[in-house]
Amino acid sequence: MTRSSRIVPFDLQDWNAAPPSQPGASPIDELERGKVLYFPRLAFTLSPAELALLDPALVDPKRKNISLNATTGVLTGVVVDDARKDAIAALVKRYYTSTRALLSHLVPGYLDSLHKPTTSLRLHRIGTWKPSWRKDDTRLHVDAFPSRPTGEQRILRVFNNINPHGQSRQWRVGQDFDSLAQRFVPGATPFRPGLAWLMHRLHITKTRRSAYDHLMLQMHDRMKADADYQANGEQESFEFPPGSTWICFSDQTPHAAMTGQFMLEQTYMMPLTAMAHPELSPQHVLARQAGIASRV
Repeated sequence: MTRSSRIVPFDLQDWNAAPPSQPGASPIDELERGKVLYFPRLAFTLSPAELALLDPALVDPKRKNISLNATTGVLTGVVVDDARKDAIAALVKRYYTSTRALLSHLVPGYLDSLHKPTTSLRLHRIGTWKPSWRKDDTRLHVDAFPSRPTGEQRILRVFNNINPHGQSRQWRVGQDFDSLAQRFVPGATPFRPGLAWLMHRLHITKTRRSAYDHLMLQMHDRMKADADYQANGEQESFEFPPGSTWICFSDQTPHAAMTGQFMLEQTYMMPLTAMAHPELSPQHVLARQAGIASRV
């Protein structure tokens, strides 16, 4: 494997062990600089019974993924009998538990602050769904959600390729967030607090948008709509083979999923106060570049 400037490899095979020390920045430093931590040999092994669950027909046709709220134990997006539903829930919960164990060794300073865990089992092949351009995740983007403002929270994600047929998951990974903001912040429409209040009052958003949320949504949309950026912007292509794991702050690392099928993904929310270097967060970068208040 050729080392990439935005992909930082670690040699680790055990979810319950710390990665060996290596030259360079620590995992936390690399994550907070928008890098992707890559574990080429950290497999999440499925039993024969679990492999039988890798069937896109088990997903509710109205949803892209099967998801577990690890706090409440509620499983959504699955249309199967109770026995198989319980088996899927057990598989997805086992992945959640494994990611907690990994992060407890990899980034122990984060662990107590991680919350709102959502675990997804992605069974469809990329390209099966034909979404609008705003929802097209084959376009480079940073994560921002129209109805779910993040405010002072970060989005940390742990991915694992569980493809049983040897197919890699191909990503494109973009430039550092500072450079990204310099390209897409100029020309953004001003934040209107009154409109944010009204959208929350009408339940269009789950919480009130901040100036940061407003600007991040514009960056998300402007990135995806910019054909020149998608084709010629600073980026690299990388293939994550079956049996590999990767981690990033998806609100900071420009990414696009191009090919692949069968993946587990764990999302955590984390407050800025848990960061070792909060000044590197998108909230603080945009506050400096756009002159906005970073707080909600």
